[in-house]
Amino acid sequence: MDNFFDALKALGEENSVETEQLIEKVKSAMLKAAKRAYPHSEDRIRVEIDPAEKKFSMYIVQEIIDDEPIDENEINIEQAKLVDPDAVVGGTILKEIDISKLGRMAALSAKQSIKGDLREINRNQMLSKFESKEHDCITVKVSQIEEGRGTVTVDYDGTELYLFRNEQIPNDSKMQVGATVKVYITGIVGKTKKPIVKISRTHKDLVKRLFELEVPEIYDGTIEIKAVSREAGSRTKMAVWSKDPNVDAIGACIGTKMSRITAVVNELSGEKIDIIPWSEKPEEFIARALAPAEVLKTVITSAEEKACTVIVPNNQLSLAIGNKGQNAKLAAKLTGFKIDIKPKTDPLTGETAPELSADFVVPVPEKTEETVENAVDTVENTVDTVENAVDTVENTVETAESTVDTVENMVETVENMVETVENTENTAESEE
Repeated sequence: MDNFFDALKALGEENSVETEQLIEKVKSAMLKAAKRAYPHSEDRIRVEIDPAEKKFSMYIVQEIIDDEPIDENEINIEQAKLVDPDAVVGGTILKEIDISKLGRMAALSAKQSIKGDLREINRNQMLSKFESKEHDCITVKVSQIEEGRGTVTVDYDGTELYLFRNEQIPNDSKMQVGATVKVYITGIVGKTKKPIVKISRTHKDLVKRLFELEVPEIYDGTIEIKAVSREAGSRTKMAVWSKDPNVDAIGACIGTKMSRITAVVNELSGEKIDIIPWSEKPEEFIARALAPAEVLKTVITSAEEKACTVIVPNNQLSLAIGNKGQNAKLAAKLTGFKIDIKPKTDPLTGETAPELSADFVVPVPEKTEETVENAVDTVENTVDTVENAVDTVENTVETAESTVDTVENMVETVENMVETVENTENTAESEE
């Protein structure tokens, strides 16, 4: 029996479950198993588990009678007195059940029940621990790095989580066994069955949460992070705005002697971060987003398609585009605009970009004859669709009416048959 309580303790520690809570689950499972083995004693079975005394017993409450017992729920007074000299007729006595004789199926049932209870406990524990932290940043400790697949196992308050390779910052210097790192919880899947906490160090909102931790003005809402675009491990652009004109949003994010932004950069293993002042004017915001390049003019070519053309000095063209187009891509993600970057002068003809002219007007695309025809076709198709729908409704109505007529005819036929039978019976009676 000592082995049982040792195993019980180990099971509780392994699943982070209090021993008392686990005992209740074991009691419930054993009670179900005993009821299957003794179906006629269902309401008379008792289970006692005392870890302090290391006692585990199961009983049937027997009623003491002075006649011959019908089943195991009864015991004769003479037999009862052998167990308890104070036994009296009408009282009860406990008959211990030999747990080893419950049978294999009962034991298997108890085992499955306990496993199910543990899964439910683990599910509830996982949800209570992480549900409030979904879409938030937590600090974890690296416990294992799998060399082959590159999966990193981290520990958070006794719970193992897995950081997969595609969610890791490339060449992350902080990813070492024993190191503490910050991760972003992107979501919890399988909440109703087996919850899996998905974590990331590449998600753009990790940067947002890190600045919230470092900059009190962001946390209290004085400064707002309007947008973030990121290429993890390389560069991030973040647009900020302050609702208080007396608060310098960029200065607050950078901090005294760059202390705040340095803390975030260090957490992200040296990732570069551009902090940009947000503007509600798209032209202004787009120009700022292309920093550190200088922008001469921004022209919105299509507000509907969110497209624009940006003119930059010739010597700033490569800077505006960035290495492998990175600066332009991050600016496009940050602003939500498709950005076409053009130099001030054409390198071949030497002509100045027409967009820089004071009287430049964005050309409005002409509606070609084909476009008009397509529009007409669309209207005609819509009309045809409506007409078909009307026809369908009319056909349905006609079908329903026909069905009603058919039913009425069937009823009339049945009535005629009944009348014929009655007439036949009357005729037979008259002949008799």
